[in-house]
Amino acid sequence: MEALREQWLILISTPFYIFIIVAEMLLSHWQHRPKYTLKDTLSNIYLMLLNGGIDLAFRAIYVSIVFQYCYAHRFVSWQKNAGYWLLLLLAEDFLYYWLHRFDHEIRFFWATHVTHHSSQQFNFSVGFRSSVFQPLYRFVYFMPLPCLGFQPVDILFIYASTQIWGIFVHTEMIDKMGWLEHILVTPSHHRVHHASNPKYLDKNMGMFLIVWDKLFGTFQQELEEAAYQPIQYGLTKNIEKPTAFSLVLHEWLQLAKDICQKGLTINQRLQYLFGPPGYSHDGSRQTSGQMRAEENDENSYAVDIEPSTWGVQEGV
Repeated sequence: MEALREQWLILISTPFYIFIIVAEMLLSHWQHRPKYTLKDTLSNIYLMLLNGGIDLAFRAIYVSIVFQYCYAHRFVSWQKNAGYWLLLLLAEDFLYYWLHRFDHEIRFFWATHVTHHSSQQFNFSVGFRSSVFQPLYRFVYFMPLPCLGFQPVDILFIYASTQIWGIFVHTEMIDKMGWLEHILVTPSHHRVHHASNPKYLDKNMGMFLIVWDKLFGTFQQELEEAAYQPIQYGLTKNIEKPTAFSLVLHEWLQLAKDICQKGLTINQRLQYLFGPPGYSHDGSRQTSGQMRAEENDENSYAVDIEPSTWGVQEGV
């Protein structure tokens, strides 16, 4: 019976997804701010189906074999009560934070995760724009959970539950959410996460709780346009001609091209593979940290020269 819990959750959440997507489409059209394009929405569905197919095919291995083995050799056992479910939620969300953070900070994993960020739109359907190959390694991050006595079917259920919230936060139609901004990942936080503006890159990695970002230094609030600049969604360098092939493999192809350059040292090749996205041995590209530093330097320079500029103008 417990094995059907996740399927039941998917069944009842599907009408909810359809409703909020259609509502957002109609509302944005009514406000003359269309948030959807047919091509982008079809791309989101295509990537979701690829991810779901791989996950379904691979699940027999990581659930029935890996998770069950870990659970059979668990360190502790729990009574299923409110504390059990709360601890599982906190532990799974914490581990997801690190999965998501490494997906952004290590290029080998970014090559998979980049598909989720490749849309220049931001709407509920983008929540389904899945990282296609992530199911092949995602389970590794969650292996501590069955070792700690949480049942595999419960792990899947909590992950699916937080995914519902993860879909909900992909929207521009909801502004700030009051006191919830201090606890949960909100649409405002996640707009920052999907932005390609330098200040916003690699920020707000949480799925359900924003507290991990605040604890580990990856939090960035959404700033008013007057204080910063309008959000630009997508990649720092967007795919020029996205196709069914390039959407999934463009970063892998670029990664292979970078590694195979002539004259590189072993360390440089390893940096291209496991270093931060944007690393280049010759300085031809920039990492997110370098982009932020450059932007900060430019802003500091502008502030420094402003008084002297006024002085010259006044003297004239």
